[in-house]
Amino acid sequence: MLQRKSKDTVKQLAILGSTGSIGRQCLSVVEALPERFGVVALAAGANLEELLGQIERHHLEVVSVGDAQRADELSRLLRQKGISPFPEIHHGREGMLAVGTHPKADIVVSAAVGVVGLVATYEAAKVGKTVALSNKEVLVAAGELVMAAARKAGRELLPVDSEHNAVHQCLRGGTHREVRRLVLTASGGPFRKTPLAALANVTTEQALAHPNWRMGNRITIDSATMMNKGFEIIEARWLFGMRPEQIDVVVHPQSTIHSMVEFVDGSVLAQLGPTDMRMPIQYALTYPERVASNQVALDWSKLRRLDFEKASMRRFPCLRLAREALQKGGALPCALNAADEVAVAAFLERRHPFLGIPEVIERVLGRTPCVRFEKIEDVVTADAEAR
Repeated sequence: MLQRKSKDTVKQLAILGSTGSIGRQCLSVVEALPERFGVVALAAGANLEELLGQIERHHLEVVSVGDAQRADELSRLLRQKGISPFPEIHHGREGMLAVGTHPKADIVVSAAVGVVGLVATYEAAKVGKTVALSNKEVLVAAGELVMAAARKAGRELLPVDSEHNAVHQCLRGGTHREVRRLVLTASGGPFRKTPLAALANVTTEQALAHPNWRMGNRITIDSATMMNKGFEIIEARWLFGMRPEQIDVVVHPQSTIHSMVEFVDGSVLAQLGPTDMRMPIQYALTYPERVASNQVALDWSKLRRLDFEKASMRRFPCLRLAREALQKGGALPCALNAADEVAVAAFLERRHPFLGIPEVIERVLGRTPCVRFEKIEDVVTADAEAR
């Protein structure tokens, strides 16, 4: 019979982006393992209704929202509901920092969408927090700086993204020098078989209809353009210390194999699992242990075939742009991310066509100087200039 862990061994979490898809699923994992995890701080943006429910369920010390107006509104709603004890309420960049560096937090889950969570995640790594990373922008924009901060603090940065989480698991089967290459799998999104000529007329609704995963709007569009896979190549370079040419992408429509590692002797280790983000989230939170879960499991009876295809640069020009940005380095990966975020937002608002996304990104990259970042403020400046 399992013994309940004593209160002093319960790991406390701070979550950046608690009301988003990953943040909500992270809290689902925490609530399923109350003997292992607690929550001390949450940062959200505008979704006060969701955040209010999270505050009611957890004994929080600090919360943060997008701006001062929402902070005042949250305070009013908490008083109205008679919630006690009352958490400290912060907002904006300083609020994100207060959550990410909370002294009682053992693990900081970085799940805020966009570059908004970058500085808080960097500071969390710098002060020695274990970072469970879901926010792609952190390593795309500032991978070298963030990984250096984590190494200096003697902490590992644990990937939550299903692909990098899979690579992390597979790498436990060999040493770094034994790795020939990493193979990231991609679903191919909703336009894997769409005639190229038809891509010019893609609608927002079509691009948001992902065949396998339920995700936020931006990452769903990034999956349709395959920019998410381009970002993952850049992330993998920093997370695992691999050369760009050691990182490949293969289209795998079933999304059952989340990634593979090929070793120098020809052996390939693959990590399989259901299309459910609670599995990689739980792995990152409980690492280096593996903890039993009744929430998710692979349904082998539905697994009939595993298909693989080459990722076409012609169909997915964003994949080419990401590789070029990584190869040139400096400020280009940061500009790649910023331009993508702006172009995707314009497409979602129906101000720009689907094929305009890579066009905008390519123009921005062409005007970005290849300068190396020395400090995190350089990243913030480059991001603003690219936008």
